[in-house]
Formats: sequence, structure tokens, C-alpha cells
Amino acid sequence: MTSKRMQPAKRADYKTFRTLPTRWMDNDIYGHMNNVVHYSLFDTAVNGWLLDKGLLDLSASARIGLVVETGCRYFAEMGFPDIVHAGLRVASLGNSSVRYEVGLFRNGEDSASAEGFFIHVYVDRRTRRPAPHDEAFRTALSGLMA
Repeated sequence: MTSKRMQPAKRADYKTFRTLPTRWMDNDIYGHMNNVVHYSLFDTAVNGWLLDKGLLDLSASARIGLVVETGCRYFAEMGFPDIVHAGLRVASLGNSSVRYEVGLFRNGEDSASAEGFFIHVYVDRRTRRPAPHDEAFRTALSGLMA
């Protein structure tokens, strides 16, 4: 049985973008961006968006998002000095969870070099128990639904 290789998403598949420059230290011994950097870019894109929208205060938010699952598919190499455009969308929105999907686009390319996801479960900062999304949070994330 042969399996068909998945095709990368296009820019048009994402709702909003954040521009993230690569750094010299992002390249590994093989001359491309190390896989751990992709996960850092996913996290930076999502949390930067939340901060920009006023949905996250790093030191004072009553609710925080904890990553409970993550994954990535790689399609093409990236590395310093590329500029990465991180496309962001929400695939599902639960009572206290969100599945964020992020496409990493190298420079001006239309096809994603990598696509990842992570699922946040939002919890009370103090008790670490799941906390439902408030209306403002749900409304903002609904605008990113795929």
C-alpha cells in the first residue's frame, strides 16, 4: 500500500499572520533551522497574538494556557537569515481548550515550510484546574476559526 504525501497549506488557508525573523543561532550543524525552533515559533506566534489582542497578561491573567498536545509536519527547510511569516488559525474551540494551527512560511513563499499545532487547555493560574473561556476570549478566537 502506498501513502500519498500530504501537501503543505497555502497562505490563504490562514486567518492572520505574524512576522518572525530567524536568528543566527537557529541553524544547526546541518545548515538549516533546528526542529526545536519550529515549536518556539509556534508558541511565539500564538502568545504574541494573544498579547496583542489583550487576551493575555503574562503576570496577571487569572487563566493561563497549558500545552497538552503538539505536533509538526516539515515540508521544506528554513534557516537564518530567512524571515518567517507565521499563519495562525483555530481548528477547534472547546469549553476550556483551543487547538491552534500554525503554518510557517519562508520569506515570500506561498506554501508552508512547516505546519504545526498545539492544544492549550486554559486553567486557573492558581489552582491549575480547567477554566472556561470568557465571552471576549471566545469571540476573538472564533474570528480565527478555520
